[in-house]
Amino acid sequence: MTTFGSRISAFTGCGSRLFHLVNPANRVILSSLMSSVSSPLPFDSDILVRVSGVSKKFCLSLKKSLWYGLKDMGNELLGRRHGGHGGLRPKEFWAVKEVDFELRRGECLGLIGQNGAGKTTLLKMLNGLIKPDAGRIEMRGRVGALIALGAGFNPILTGRENIYVNGSVLGLSKKEIDAKLEEIIDFAEIGEFIDTPVQNYSSGMNVRLGFAVASSLDPDILLVDEVLAVGDISFRAKCAARIQEIRARGTAIIFVSHDMASVQSLCDQVLWLAMGRVQKAGPSSNVIGEYVTAMNRAAVERERARQGRMVTTTGDIDIVKVVLRDASGKETDCIRSFDPLTIELHYQAWHDLPAPYFWIGIQSQSGAVGGANMLLDGCRQHISAGVGKIICHFGPLPLFPQVYRINAGIRAADGISVYLESRQIAMFRVETDVRALGLSSEMSVPLVGLSSPVILAYRWVFADGSRYMVAPKQCMDSMRPHTVTKKVT
Repeated sequence: MTTFGSRISAFTGCGSRLFHLVNPANRVILSSLMSSVSSPLPFDSDILVRVSGVSKKFCLSLKKSLWYGLKDMGNELLGRRHGGHGGLRPKEFWAVKEVDFELRRGECLGLIGQNGAGKTTLLKMLNGLIKPDAGRIEMRGRVGALIALGAGFNPILTGRENIYVNGSVLGLSKKEIDAKLEEIIDFAEIGEFIDTPVQNYSSGMNVRLGFAVASSLDPDILLVDEVLAVGDISFRAKCAARIQEIRARGTAIIFVSHDMASVQSLCDQVLWLAMGRVQKAGPSSNVIGEYVTAMNRAAVERERARQGRMVTTTGDIDIVKVVLRDASGKETDCIRSFDPLTIELHYQAWHDLPAPYFWIGIQSQSGAVGGANMLLDGCRQHISAGVGKIICHFGPLPLFPQVYRINAGIRAADGISVYLESRQIAMFRVETDVRALGLSSEMSVPLVGLSSPVILAYRWVFADGSRYMVAPKQCMDSMRPHTVTKKVT
């Protein structure tokens, strides 16, 4: 690999060497001895980050990891390819595999995926903390990063001293840091604690100072991991505003978060990682919509497996099986908004039960949605010993696309004694194109999963008399006497 610049640092860790090359134009190139050579980024290009076929593997065994590390260092010192022929050795796995993307000046790329998908590993490679085992990373410009709590801070130094250290690492002079110092301290809202050792800071204070430093020192590229979740609501809002501000100045941003609303509002494009591989890449709303749907499906599948392993014995009556059916009678765990749902409770009664009370409740992550309760409607019958089933048909359910839990319980005829404690018995999901529900905002896809679950038809009336109705077609009949005649433009 050719050295372009005036500064070279070498990092050694866990069996690999990392060459961090910085030329006078602040160009960083990270590549693996296993990668093929690609043409470098042109200096007049708007592309600030190019990732080509990047992969990284780790070892599950500490002893083998140390042994592989020694072998890899020896091979690299001799200019040989490390890691065998590029495949996995015993106990190794791919944390990141064949990732490709480009990021231009002023763009924001979101990285999403479940925990362990490879997001932070990719960010660490971009920041030069670890070296890719295959592929090539090219970055042009000054890089600011907030990847882990306290990362880049010396715990025994004060916050003020750490600001100067971080600024020096980024190549700023003391005069340039002096000009930014008050802005950083004001943004971090740490006040008098700026002269306290960082080791005494709380998690939130670490994040405040880390983000203030990373975003205030005029980076060309900013890497932000999900550590912002540690901050309070007001500080997260400040961070979002700062990200938009530096984007407008031309900074390229890579943003990692589990908050889909933040990703949607901040990012142009999204990269969805699953098991280290790119599952999907594209415009934010498209990728987030598919990701949320996939996560909902996975949650329902996990619950189905858990329910299959659940055994409950009360001595009176047990629910041994739950079946959900759609409008056609087909067994399902997914319906659309305004579809009916049938719930079958298959039970085993260990003796005759005189007119017990059943109840079924539907819940979202925000709380109870509705249900059926014999304690309220008075509908009940004598149950004989043995197996049987009771069926509850719910009419059209005006529910937003979310995951819903079904709880059930059984009480004795006196309404007080409990035959079966209330517990979760099943889950189902609702999938619907939010545009069909009258929701046209680009924020509707990530936010609809966090909203109140019940769909209501409503109308906005503005000061000039113009009206804007939000209602799916299923609700139009109830709104027809007040049909909108003018739409806000």
